[in-house]
Amino acid sequence: MSQNEKAQTTPHFSMQKIYLKKNDYEAPNPASVFKTDWNPEVTLDLDIKDQKLEEDRYEVILSISITANNAEQVAFRLEVDQAASFLIGNFPDDRLEEALGSACPAIMFPYLRETVDHMLLKGGFPPLMLAPVNFDALYKDKKAQLTQ
Repeated sequence: MSQNEKAQTTPHFSMQKIYLKKNDYEAPNPASVFKTDWNPEVTLDLDIKDQKLEEDRYEVILSISITANNAEQVAFRLEVDQAASFLIGNFPDDRLEEALGSACPAIMFPYLRETVDHMLLKGGFPPLMLAPVNFDALYKDKKAQLTQ
């Protein structure tokens, strides 16, 4: 087998570009929220989507939606879509699905975290230290739910 043939069958995985696709921040009541003690109730939703762009190129979007209520008022709403393009080739289908649903979001999560903290600091709020996410477990849970 030649070097060229070997390169064409060897699995490869790399992030090509990471970028902010959506950033929507709203603080509808800042003047009154900042007068109260900061003890928010925070709801958070995390989602992962992917799409094939070309033969071995994929876009993965890690989305987060956060709402914080403080003293029965909406303090802020934040929606962020952190996206990245990945070059992934010569993976079996099950491994490709796992890479897109687990490995890619794990690589992207620190960038999403930094964007969330940056936006909240710019809005005058304390940073929201997002806890680490076990994307392997999330992927396995999602796959188990789909097979049931």
